[in-house]
Amino acid sequence: MFREFLTRLTQPQPAPLDDGDARLALTALLVRIARADNDYAQAERDRIDRIAAARYGLSPFEAAQLRARAEELEAEAPDTVRFTRAIKEAVAYEERRAVVEALWSVVLADGERAQEEDALLRLVANLLGVNDRDSALARQKAASR
Repeated sequence: MFREFLTRLTQPQPAPLDDGDARLALTALLVRIARADNDYAQAERDRIDRIAAARYGLSPFEAAQLRARAEELEAEAPDTVRFTRAIKEAVAYEERRAVVEALWSVVLADGERAQEEDALLRLVANLLGVNDRDSALARQKAASR
Protein backbone atom coordinates (compact mmCIF):
# COMPACT_ATOMS: atom_id res chain seq x y z
CA MET A 1 0.00 0.00 0.00
CA PHE A 2 2.83 2.41 0.85
CA ARG A 3 5.40 1.03 -1.59
CA GLU A 4 5.47 4.14 -3.84
CA PHE A 5 5.72 6.45 -0.81
CA LEU A 6 8.59 4.44 0.69
CA THR A 7 10.36 4.26 -2.66
CA ARG A 8 10.21 8.07 -2.98
CA LEU A 9 11.31 8.51 0.62
CA THR A 10 14.33 6.21 0.34
CA GLN A 11 15.72 7.61 -2.93
CA PRO A 12 19.37 8.75 -2.71
CA GLN A 13 18.20 12.39 -3.02
CA PRO A 14 14.57 12.42 -1.80
CA ALA A 15 12.50 15.49 -2.55
CA PRO A 16 11.17 17.33 0.51
CA LEU A 17 7.94 15.76 1.69
CA ASP A 18 4.70 17.62 1.35
CA ASP A 19 2.86 18.34 4.59
CA GLY A 20 0.65 15.25 4.50
CA ASP A 21 3.49 12.86 3.74
CA ALA A 22 5.69 14.44 6.43
CA ARG A 23 2.90 13.99 8.97
CA LEU A 24 2.54 10.35 8.02
CA ALA A 25 6.29 9.61 8.10
CA LEU A 26 6.84 11.37 11.41
CA THR A 27 3.81 9.69 12.99
CA ALA A 28 5.14 6.33 11.77
CA LEU A 29 8.37 7.11 13.59
CA LEU A 30 6.35 7.70 16.78
CA VAL A 31 4.71 4.31 16.28
CA ARG A 32 8.09 2.64 15.73
CA ILE A 33 9.47 4.02 18.99
CA ALA A 34 6.33 2.93 20.88
CA ARG A 35 6.63 -0.60 19.49
CA ALA A 36 10.34 -0.87 20.29
CA ASP A 37 9.79 -2.72 23.58
CA ASN A 38 7.17 -5.08 22.06
CA ASP A 39 4.51 -3.53 24.31
CA TYR A 40 2.48 -1.09 22.23
CA ALA A 41 0.40 0.14 25.15
CA GLN A 42 -2.89 2.01 24.88
CA ALA A 43 -1.26 4.92 26.75
CA GLU A 44 1.29 5.17 23.93
CA ARG A 45 -1.40 5.06 21.22
CA ASP A 46 -3.35 7.74 23.09
CA ARG A 47 -0.24 9.88 23.39
CA ILE A 48 0.46 9.56 19.66
CA ASP A 49 -3.12 10.63 18.93
CA ARG A 50 -2.80 13.67 21.24
CA ILE A 51 0.52 14.65 19.68
CA ALA A 52 -0.90 14.40 16.16
CA ALA A 53 -4.03 16.33 17.10
CA ALA A 54 -2.04 19.13 18.75
CA ARG A 55 0.74 19.36 16.14
CA TYR A 56 -1.43 19.17 13.07
CA GLY A 57 -4.72 20.67 14.28
CA LEU A 58 -6.62 17.41 13.86
CA SER A 59 -9.78 16.23 15.55
CA PRO A 60 -9.41 13.16 17.79
CA PHE A 61 -10.96 11.05 15.02
CA GLU A 62 -8.57 12.43 12.36
CA ALA A 63 -5.60 11.90 14.68
CA ALA A 64 -6.62 8.27 15.26
CA GLN A 65 -6.96 7.79 11.48
CA LEU A 66 -3.48 9.24 10.93
CA ARG A 67 -2.06 6.92 13.61
CA ALA A 68 -3.77 3.90 12.00
CA ARG A 69 -2.21 4.76 8.61
CA ALA A 70 1.14 5.36 10.33
CA GLU A 71 0.93 1.93 11.99
CA GLU A 72 0.56 0.37 8.53
CA LEU A 73 3.43 2.45 7.13
CA GLU A 74 5.68 1.59 10.08
CA ALA A 75 5.06 -2.11 9.52
CA GLU A 76 6.12 -1.77 5.85
CA ALA A 77 8.95 0.72 6.38
CA PRO A 78 12.55 -0.37 5.94
CA ASP A 79 14.95 -0.71 8.82
CA THR A 80 15.07 2.18 11.26
CA VAL A 81 18.39 3.51 9.98
CA ARG A 82 17.24 3.92 6.36
CA PHE A 83 13.76 5.11 7.34
CA THR A 84 15.07 7.73 9.76
CA ARG A 85 17.81 8.95 7.43
CA ALA A 86 15.20 9.37 4.71
CA ILE A 87 13.09 11.47 7.05
CA LYS A 88 16.15 13.55 7.92
CA GLU A 89 16.73 14.36 4.26
CA ALA A 90 13.10 15.30 3.67
CA VAL A 91 12.19 17.25 6.84
CA ALA A 92 13.60 20.54 8.19
CA TYR A 93 15.74 20.51 11.37
CA GLU A 94 13.25 22.36 13.58
CA GLU A 95 10.56 19.84 12.70
CA ARG A 96 12.96 16.97 13.45
CA ARG A 97 13.89 18.52 16.81
CA ALA A 98 10.20 18.82 17.67
CA VAL A 99 9.73 15.19 16.67
CA VAL A 100 12.44 14.11 19.11
CA GLU A 101 10.46 15.82 21.88
CA ALA A 102 7.34 13.97 20.72
CA LEU A 103 9.30 10.71 20.63
CA TRP A 104 10.41 11.22 24.23
CA SER A 105 6.81 11.96 25.15
CA VAL A 106 5.72 8.61 23.68
CA VAL A 107 8.55 6.74 25.41
CA LEU A 108 7.49 8.21 28.74
CA ALA A 109 3.71 7.82 28.12
CA ASP A 110 3.29 4.44 29.81
CA GLY A 111 5.24 5.47 32.90
CA GLU A 112 8.17 3.22 32.04
CA ARG A 113 11.39 4.08 30.28
CA ALA A 114 12.12 0.74 28.64
CA GLN A 115 15.73 0.13 27.71
CA GLU A 116 14.76 -0.82 24.14
CA GLU A 117 12.79 2.39 23.61
CA ASP A 118 15.50 4.50 25.19
CA ALA A 119 18.23 2.97 23.01
CA LEU A 120 16.18 3.29 19.84
CA LEU A 121 15.30 6.89 20.61
CA ARG A 122 18.93 7.82 21.11
CA LEU A 123 19.78 6.19 17.78
CA VAL A 124 16.88 7.88 16.01
CA ALA A 125 17.75 11.33 17.40
CA ASN A 126 21.30 10.87 16.13
CA LEU A 127 20.11 9.66 12.72
CA LEU A 128 17.74 12.62 12.49
CA GLY A 129 20.73 14.88 13.03
CA VAL A 130 19.42 16.18 16.36
CA ASN A 131 22.37 16.80 18.67
CA ASP A 132 22.61 15.33 22.17
CA ARG A 133 21.96 18.68 23.84
CA ASP A 134 18.72 19.27 21.91
CA SER A 135 17.65 15.68 22.57
CA ALA A 136 18.28 16.06 26.31
CA LEU A 137 16.31 19.31 26.37
CA ALA A 138 13.50 17.62 24.46
CA ARG A 139 13.47 14.75 26.99
CA GLN A 140 13.29 17.21 29.90
CA LYS A 141 10.47 19.13 28.24
CA ALA A 142 8.55 15.91 27.49
CA ALA A 143 9.00 14.67 31.07
CA SER A 144 7.66 17.91 32.52
CA ARG A 145 4.34 17.58 30.68
